[in-house]
Amino acid sequence: MKAIVVRQPGRTDVMKIESVPEPVAGPKDVVLKVGACGVCFHDVLTRNGTLRAGIKMPCILGHEIAGTVVDVGRDVRQFKIGDRVASAQRYHICGACNFCRTGRESQCAERKFLGDYGLVGGYAEYVAIEDDNLALIPDNVAFDGAAIAACAIGTILNGIRDVGKLQVGESTLITGAGGGLGLHAVQLARQTGAYVIAQTTSPDKVELVRSMGAHEVVLHARGEDFSAQVKTLTDGKGVDVLIDNVGTPLFDAMRKSLAQSGRWIMIGQLTGEFVPFNPAQLFLKNQSMYSVMSTSRRQLEDVLTLMKRGQIKPVITASFPLEEAAKAHELVETGKAVGRIVMRPNG
Repeated sequence: MKAIVVRQPGRTDVMKIESVPEPVAGPKDVVLKVGACGVCFHDVLTRNGTLRAGIKMPCILGHEIAGTVVDVGRDVRQFKIGDRVASAQRYHICGACNFCRTGRESQCAERKFLGDYGLVGGYAEYVAIEDDNLALIPDNVAFDGAAIAACAIGTILNGIRDVGKLQVGESTLITGAGGGLGLHAVQLARQTGAYVIAQTTSPDKVELVRSMGAHEVVLHARGEDFSAQVKTLTDGKGVDVLIDNVGTPLFDAMRKSLAQSGRWIMIGQLTGEFVPFNPAQLFLKNQSMYSVMSTSRRQLEDVLTLMKRGQIKPVITASFPLEEAAKAHELVETGKAVGRIVMRPNG
């Protein structure tokens, strides 16, 4: 089969189309013909070497996968050939530890991340994923949307609903609002009944962000402190919940935008840089920092249900064949991508 293989970290030219063996189903494996695979900034960080933990090269990138079942292993019971399925971000969990048995499989010590650990990723015509990490796609949901359900939307659902517990009447700031995570975060946050403030540095993304449900959009130049705008919009208080899709580049401005007893939900980190930080800046205001580690299968199933009902709209603005993987990465890496981009390995 054809696949994009990365043999050493580097620029976009390290992504090469190669012919590799098609996957063979192990006992718990489901083999998919890939219908679509989302292009996440995580893929960029794996490819350029910023991410190192859990990486095993050579690797096939891509962890946002939807496709059609073409083979199943002998122990697979819940999927059959011909089913349309979407993946969580992993291809293996143990299924037996405390984390796996309590819906926190993203923290399983044995977890192996799709696209990071060897030749198991979605930038390929076929991929094998263990059945614990898959969910059925509703008939009225397309592959493109289903592919990004876990990462671009499920991670946000996890952050807003299950970790951040955003409530009716509270205020929230969503950073990186024009990106793949941000546009879906705006939609989900608006549905909670919260007052939604979105942040972007891209003037051409403002109207799209508003159309997703943002009450206000904070537009500023790169490197500019936008916290004064947030304070003005919240009567000087700051926001109750911060959905942080960016990390270090906006750290100081985000910190100053958080209200007394506010909750900071860390979801994205776009660089490998560290930031100087005094913890007293948080605890003197009774603020809390939380992190979100990807998506459980239950959260993936919840997102697919929301898509089925039309309650969440997957925002996908471009698709590329494998031969144009470098172009897709350039758009994501430079921040020019609006919403999500997908690869279509089988055309």
